[in-house]
Amino acid sequence: MSGTAGAVWGRAEQQDFRSRVRGTLLGVAVGDALGAPVDSLALDAIRTAHGAEGLSDLAPAYGRRGAVTHLTQLTLFSVDGLIRAQVRRDTGAWHPPTDLHRAYLRWAATQRDWGPDLRRKDDGWLAHEEWLYVRRDAPRALLLGLGDETMGTPEAPKNPDERGPEAAARSAPFGLLVGWEPQLVAQLAVECAAQTHGHPTGCLAAGAYAVIVHGLARGESLDAAVQRALALLVARPGHEPVATALQHALGAVRQGLPTPARVTELIGAGTAEGLVAAAVYCALVGEDVRHGLRLAVNHDGPSAATGALTGGLLGALHGETALPPAWLAELEGRPTVLELADDFAMEMTQGPALHGPAGSSPGWLARYPRA
Repeated sequence: MSGTAGAVWGRAEQQDFRSRVRGTLLGVAVGDALGAPVDSLALDAIRTAHGAEGLSDLAPAYGRRGAVTHLTQLTLFSVDGLIRAQVRRDTGAWHPPTDLHRAYLRWAATQRDWGPDLRRKDDGWLAHEEWLYVRRDAPRALLLGLGDETMGTPEAPKNPDERGPEAAARSAPFGLLVGWEPQLVAQLAVECAAQTHGHPTGCLAAGAYAVIVHGLARGESLDAAVQRALALLVARPGHEPVATALQHALGAVRQGLPTPARVTELIGAGTAEGLVAAAVYCALVGEDVRHGLRLAVNHDGPSAATGALTGGLLGALHGETALPPAWLAELEGRPTVLELADDFAMEMTQGPALHGPAGSSPGWLARYPRA
């Protein structure tokens, strides 16, 4: 798309795309923040703490309302890596998984360092955001996978037995590459998942989730986007658990009013495919964004990841204005999320005007260095 972006994007299309980008990233963050306070609680404990209806509003986690977890942190670094990949393309270097890996290593540094190291000029602006230098219960698989410079690949993955949802939950930004073909979006998500979650189920769930977001960002219905993901999965070895989980989610929609028990059943053992399926279900049956996100966090499974995955779908589907404004008002890091979303939308729609043969914006290259 980069070569023809000027001709392809009319103003209305650019505004719609930006709204979906903002919606996706804010949706991930607000779903994550809603689920964070009850992330490790069973449904009975959630009801004891928050009433018979369960959690219905933001609650304190990590010392404040609206706090996000490592899931949002990593999603932001996914976006940073994608922008950097586009910028580096001018140099003749084009291997997005490497750019994503470098971005994830910058995230890993936030989990080790006291704060930004301003001497590292190649870090770009996101790694200089002080609020990201907090530890938010990142699981061992993430810290191990990104614990050294070696990049996991599908052929030689890091943590080959790891099936958790964390790789899928940072994969919404891949779906925002609306100029790419769906199979390339899936491949990029799979390759980047292998950097921390090497089990085929963990990788393919990330690929399927990215393709579903991709369909939504292109204006498809959620059902059509899921069908496209199912069609793409068929060709991949080890796809059966992910395909079965997604089909289970579609079938559950027709089984009457949604209940926490149904969400818990879809989540199953809490592995990636179950959480992606539960997110699809919550997004399909939710009466509105607020209802869908409440469904996604009130159950016996991991609430923050289910909330983040569901929020990414609902934000891509409806755009930013559908998200509950009272929740956004308290969301940790909202200025950063919005700034990054707008940068991503600008890069994807107007990249050649920012960097290219005709000249480059020094300000842009300071934000997203080519190094």
